[in-house]
Parts: sequence; C-alpha cells; structure tokens
Amino acid sequence: MNPTIKKVLLVVALLITATLIGFGIYTLFKKTIGILPSEESPIETGGLLPSSGERPTVTTTVTTETSVLERGEETPIGPIPQVSPIGYTQPETIKQLIKEAVTFPDFKQNSNIRYYNSSDGKFYHLNNNGTTSELSEKTFYNVNKVTWANNNDKAVLEYPDGSKIVYDFEKEKQTTLPKHWEEFSFSSAGDQIAAKSMGLSPENRWLVTVNDDGSGTTLIEPMGNNADKVQINWSPSRQVVAFSQTGRALGGERREVLFIGLNGENFKSTVVEGLGFQPQWSPTGEKLLYSVYSTRSDFKPELWIVDSYGDNIGNNRQMLELNTWAEKCTFADESVLYCAVPRDLPQGAGIMPDIAQYNFDDMYKIDLKTGLKTTIPLSSDYSIKNINFDKNNNKIFFTDSLQYGIFEINL
Repeated sequence: MNPTIKKVLLVVALLITATLIGFGIYTLFKKTIGILPSEESPIETGGLLPSSGERPTVTTTVTTETSVLERGEETPIGPIPQVSPIGYTQPETIKQLIKEAVTFPDFKQNSNIRYYNSSDGKFYHLNNNGTTSELSEKTFYNVNKVTWANNNDKAVLEYPDGSKIVYDFEKEKQTTLPKHWEEFSFSSAGDQIAAKSMGLSPENRWLVTVNDDGSGTTLIEPMGNNADKVQINWSPSRQVVAFSQTGRALGGERREVLFIGLNGENFKSTVVEGLGFQPQWSPTGEKLLYSVYSTRSDFKPELWIVDSYGDNIGNNRQMLELNTWAEKCTFADESVLYCAVPRDLPQGAGIMPDIAQYNFDDMYKIDLKTGLKTTIPLSSDYSIKNINFDKNNNKIFFTDSLQYGIFEINL
C-alpha cells in the first residue's frame, strides 16, 4: 500500500479513538453531576449519617398528658455530677465543725477540742453534739501564745507584755509565772510544767520544772550559752523533759541530740541527719518522729522516725521519704501516723517555712511497721495545720491556713 495512504488511515484511526474516549469521559461526568444536590435539596452536613429516604410511619402509644418534648419545652437536665478520674463520684469526707476564727486549738485526749477566739477573748470547748460552750466566763484579752496540758483543761497563757500565767479552767484558778521563763511544756499528768528560766547572765539560765500551782520550782540542768540548742518537750513517759543539740561534733549537717531527764540520767543519744530538728513524741513516748532539712533534700523538711525509750534510744532510725514537718503529723497509735504533705514544696522551705505556708496539702496514712503509705482522699483543697487524731471516733481534726474554722475528716 502507498505510504501516503497508510499515514492518512492512521490519522483517521487516531481521530476516531480520541472521539470515542472523549464521549466516554463526557458520559461519566454527566452521571457524576446527577448525584449532586439541587438548589432545593437539603445539603447533608459533614459528620452526620445521610437520610435513609422517606420516613416510615411509626405507631406510638399516646398518653393523656402531652410529653415535654411534644410541648416544645426544654428538658431539665439538672447539675452535672462531678466525677472523679477513676469513675465514681467523690464522697464528701470533710466536714466544717466551726466557722468562726479559731486560735491555738488543741485536742484533749478522750474528749474534744478546746480553742481560743481572739475576736472576743474567750476560750471554748467543742462538744460531742457539735455545739460549743465557754471554758470560762472570764475574758482573756490579747493572748498571743497558749500551751495546753494534755489531759486537763489547764494552759499557760502568754501576753505581749511578757506576762505568763497558768490558768486552770476547771477550778477557775490563776497562777502567775516569772516573766523571764519561756518555752513551756506540761507533764503527761498535767501537774507539772517544764520551762527555760532565762536569766540575764548565762550562769542564771536553767532548765526548770514547777508545779502547776506555782510551787516546788526545781533546777534540772544549767543551759549557760546553749539555751538556743535546748528544746523543752516533756515525754509521755515523763522520762525525758527536753532535747539538747550539744552532743559531739559530727561534722557537716549531722547533729547528736541528747535526751535530758529529770534526775541527771545518762540517757543514750540519737543522731539526726540534718538541721532544723523538730520533734514529736508518739503516744507512749517509745518512738520519736522528727523533721530535719539538709542539702540532700534541697533544704526541704523530711520526716524520720526513731526509737526513743530507755536502752532503745537511737535504734531503728529510718527516713519516711515524705517532705513535710513533724508538726503537720499526728499519731493514731504507735504504728500508724497521719501526715499532711505540701504539694510542690519549694526548695529552701525547711529554712524558711513561710514560703510554703499557704501550699495545699495531700493527706497520707503511714504504716510505720511496713512503710506503706496510703493517700487519704480530701474533697477539696486545704492548707492543713494544727492536726490531731481522735482515737475514740477515728477522725482527724485540723485547721486551715486559708480559712476560719475547725474541720473534721471521717476516716
């Protein structure tokens, strides 16, 4: 065949093929346009299932009263319940017992709380039924420090002018103490008081005891220039009346703490691994809880526990691995401890506690035998202080740095 004719036929075939392909594309495009909505059609919004077509007729049961939805009224949904992260509504565990200003609260063993109200100068007692009653009809204005007896309604009251008195609320009796005495502690029976007698010269500075009626003053130990190293804290067993950090020089931040008795006893000592020693006796005095701070803890307080009775003094010393102060803890018994532990405690809080004064706390139960720590759920945020355990009712009482009153935790 002529080459020219072949070329013409090839061009014609290509044109026919192109025409067929174009017709096919046109047909396909036309069908696609057919499924797009017209201007009158409702456009389905993204994320919703498309309609299944004409709605079927549904037979319903009609009641004599028109439903809320048929009347076009809004359905009341009520408050949304607050659900805890683990899937159940958090019960209210804390109750506010008193809403007024409370100062110098203290839990009297086998009884209830007594406290001072600085706004009216009265001392009160919280009764079992939740009501309050006056400890005394007398008004005590401008009391700036109170030291309570453990088992009696007695207290040492201190005033801004340096005056100090012992007041027996049961007998309505007042005894004046020397102005140069300071840092008081009652014996477990409440019949004696230990104190520092701070004479002008070092040779007249003594650790002393006195009867609660002001009689029978006894010189226990001279303090000389070391009064600032002595802490008055009478043990429940009455064996120890004070601690003294005047032991051997151990170097660094380590300190030897001496246990001072009433009769010059040569008690064993214990070593504390830090500064800022703050002690608290267990209910029997067989153990001592204390807090110290050091470079190891970024100068945050950390809790320790140690044996503190007789020949066992200094034994079984262990760190509890909680950063808080001993005063923010309370013993349930010899083996169980409850502590308020600040969240996000800043570095240096052991040196300057005021920088953590308003931190919110978490509550822990510590088993001193096993070391197990259990979180006690709180229903709100609290900055806990003045914490006490009520053994009879299995409750914890505390005050809050950010609000008035006394609060109760049901355990």
